[in-house]
Amino acid sequence: MSAERLAVAVVHNVAARRFEAVVEGGLCRADYRITGDVMRLVHTEVPYDLEGRGFAGVVVRGALDYSRANGLKVAPGCSYVRAYMRRHKETHDLLADGSAV
Repeated sequence: MSAERLAVAVVHNVAARRFEAVVEGGLCRADYRITGDVMRLVHTEVPYDLEGRGFAGVVVRGALDYSRANGLKVAPGCSYVRAYMRRHKETHDLLADGSAV
C-alpha cells in the first residue's frame, strides 16, 4: 500500500535528530543537523521493501513542515531532499542562502 492510502504519522525524534515514521514495522527517516536558523537535511532512508511507495516524501514533508513552523531555513544536503524540493516549488522559500535544488 502506498503512502497516499495509509495514514502515516511522522514523529520528530529530537534525541536522534531525525523525523521518522514506522510503516509495516520498517523505519523511514530523514536525518538533520541544525546550526543557527538552518536545518541541514543530511540523509533519508526507507527500508528496501518500502521503497517507491512515497514514504521518503512523507518524512521529508514532515521535516519541511517543522522547519516552516519554526522559522528555519533548509539546506538540502541529501540528493532525495533536493529532488523532492525541486518537484515541490512551494518549498523553495525555505531554501537557505546559497542552497540550490
